[in-house]
Amino acid sequence: MTITNQDELDGLKEIGRIVANTMQAMAKAMEPGMSTRELDEIARALLEREGAVSAPQSTYDFPGATCISVNEEIAHGIPGDRVIAAGDLVNIDVSASKNGYFADTGATYRVAPVRPSLDRLCRDGRQAMRIGIAQVGGGRPLAGIGRAIGKFAEQRSYTLIRNLASHGIGRALHEEPAEIPTWAARGERRRIHRGLVLTVEPFLSRGGLWATEADDGWTLYSEPRAPVVQYEHTVVATDRGAMVVTLPG
Repeated sequence: MTITNQDELDGLKEIGRIVANTMQAMAKAMEPGMSTRELDEIARALLEREGAVSAPQSTYDFPGATCISVNEEIAHGIPGDRVIAAGDLVNIDVSASKNGYFADTGATYRVAPVRPSLDRLCRDGRQAMRIGIAQVGGGRPLAGIGRAIGKFAEQRSYTLIRNLASHGIGRALHEEPAEIPTWAARGERRRIHRGLVLTVEPFLSRGGLWATEADDGWTLYSEPRAPVVQYEHTVVATDRGAMVVTLPG
């Protein structure tokens, strides 16, 4: 999607605020002993109250309102009977639509107490996202996002999951430009035009390189197995840089 007028921007900001508020409410409610299904039901109720529709359900018939991935699960985790425990890493990914506009956000949360190395991985994962967002702007190369994140990861001896990428969004959950690398990718020649709507969502790891799908057809795991965190915002490219629309408020 390319934003061309204020009404479009307002519609995108509205759904961006809704998904951000939903994720924030889930994170505040999360505690040991809660099942991922219970956490998902909080999101479902909030989205319905706002008149929003779960994007993974409406687009792909995903069996949950949100994706909740715990520890060894790195993405697309199905909400269910799994009980959240102290020390867990829990990734929450919320995407939804309202009035024809889509937004997508995600973050990895720590359920205390966690090891200092995982604290550091989470802090650096959020920083990797910020570094990628800083490369977004009208006329700039798409490859700049992956180059900057890749340099940051390499300097700190991290790896990046290479088959989970950022993507265009706005009028659908996944749009062109498809598969925007969050790692240094040779041959990437596309450029960011003013008004482009996209996500920035690196998957930072301590050794993982690929995402592999479980037998349930949804849940993704790291290969080789290693801790992975993901942080994601939906942004709009402007002449002055990136405008983040998935902010609570």
